[in-house]
Amino acid sequence: MTSRERVLAAVDHLPVDRMPIDLGMHYSTGISAFSYRDLRRYLGLPEKDIEIIDPTQFLARVDEDVLERFHCDCILLHPGFRRAIEWNPRGDYRFRIPAALAASLQPDGSWYCTDGRPGIGLRMPSNGYFFDGAGFDMFEEAEDDLLDRYALEAERIFKETGFFTMYIGYNAFWGDVEDFMCDMVADPERILERNRKTLDSSLRHVGKVIDRMGRFIQGITVGGDWGTQSGPFVRPSLYEELCLPYLKEFCSFVHRNSDFRIFNHSCGAVREFIPHFIEGGIEILNPVQISANGMEPRALKRDFGDRITFWGGGCDTQNVLNRGTPDDVRRNVKDLVSVFRPSSGFVFNQVHNVMGNVRPENIVAMLDSAWENAF
Repeated sequence: MTSRERVLAAVDHLPVDRMPIDLGMHYSTGISAFSYRDLRRYLGLPEKDIEIIDPTQFLARVDEDVLERFHCDCILLHPGFRRAIEWNPRGDYRFRIPAALAASLQPDGSWYCTDGRPGIGLRMPSNGYFFDGAGFDMFEEAEDDLLDRYALEAERIFKETGFFTMYIGYNAFWGDVEDFMCDMVADPERILERNRKTLDSSLRHVGKVIDRMGRFIQGITVGGDWGTQSGPFVRPSLYEELCLPYLKEFCSFVHRNSDFRIFNHSCGAVREFIPHFIEGGIEILNPVQISANGMEPRALKRDFGDRITFWGGGCDTQNVLNRGTPDDVRRNVKDLVSVFRPSSGFVFNQVHNVMGNVRPENIVAMLDSAWENAF
């Protein structure tokens, strides 16, 4: 099997020759630029520009030499920023960042950038690993021009590699902010109106994606964090009433007009929403936050494993990858893979991104253990 065939078979719950592995296909399956630089050095790989592809989370593009080293089957679809500059936040860490992110050093040692609008800006604390705040567009180009560049990169990936990839970028008809959740109770009509507008713009945009790159990519992603560490943000019945109909309409359009699989990112304790995701037309759930309440791996696999693909949940980033020894990491991966891999419907990835302070020894232990337990 090629990597692309392997991932498609896993998502479709068909037999695979081995478990597929991902590092960095999505902005929640990736790796901090800081730990990525350390990983490359640990592996003895050539020094190269480390390209930032998610400025806020400060994620690195995972290069093909790293993907090949760890037998990964997926690759990020991202055409790069037209204007990029080198940035040295501290020590010998140097990164290629979008020019719009050009940050200035503040008296307290933090880095701050803004597009000039009041209340809009991002800050990385002194010795921090990512930015926080109100972000802004850093592509600096018109929608159609950007889509054309995405399409060219999608064609390159399809014709020159065997990797699986997706177009990232749709809202799952949910705003994980306080006003949205309050309005679900206090002003539901406002939520319905907002979601109708989101649906209209999403259908228009995804139609362009299908036309421009439908032959070259294998899916699209939607996202919205429905869970906290301990439980859902809102009652599932509110989601079913105010959000699910729009997700169903969007997914139905995509499935009628393409052969795309649909990947849904939702952090936290989302077990109660999984039946709704499935009903809505979602094929893939990520990041499978197994450390959240109610997200017990065996129960998830038993109750939903034949109806949705788990993309993630392969290593506990909250308690093991960041704190354990390499042997702890290997045991954790082996145990989790033994639950999720049987009967297909699983793509290995850690729970969300590898943080900037994770030791390279642990990253290697995680990915090598995934490979060792992939068969």
